[in-house]
Amino acid sequence: HNTHLVYNYPRLLLSRLWSSLNQKIYPRLPSKSKGNEFTMSVPVAGDVIDWNEAMEQCGDDEEFLRELLSDLRGETNEQVAKIEETIRTPTDQPFHRIMRASHVIKGAASNLMCGQLRQTAMQLEQAASTMSNASTADPNAMAQIQSCYMELRRAVENYNAFLRQIGV
Repeated sequence: HNTHLVYNYPRLLLSRLWSSLNQKIYPRLPSKSKGNEFTMSVPVAGDVIDWNEAMEQCGDDEEFLRELLSDLRGETNEQVAKIEETIRTPTDQPFHRIMRASHVIKGAASNLMCGQLRQTAMQLEQAASTMSNASTADPNAMAQIQSCYMELRRAVENYNAFLRQIGV
């Protein structure tokens, strides 16, 4: 029956997306080398955060900024886990769930001047919104969600690497 297909179509698309992402993302995660150092390049601060603007947001209190950056790491990792879970095992309104989680990351990153996180989360939010509001599934939109999700993952990896670099 067509109603059944329409209802389950987002789940089918996300199931395929998850399989594809597993093959593309996880091999790219940093691997440990002979020492305990990660074999990925550490991002330049300006790519991850506008430090001067972030300090201004925190009243030039570096300890407070570092605490907020640590909190952002936890929140971002939590939201990315929600996105992954939604892609892996989609339930009712999966694109709306991806959109909401991306929105949380975008807002928190914006407040702390973390441009790369903000930009990639915004792009994923917009792609998920398009799919959530579409009356029919667009294969190009699914490819866009996949691409945006991978960019967000890279931004999160860069952010986490930057925090390790500055001892947070």
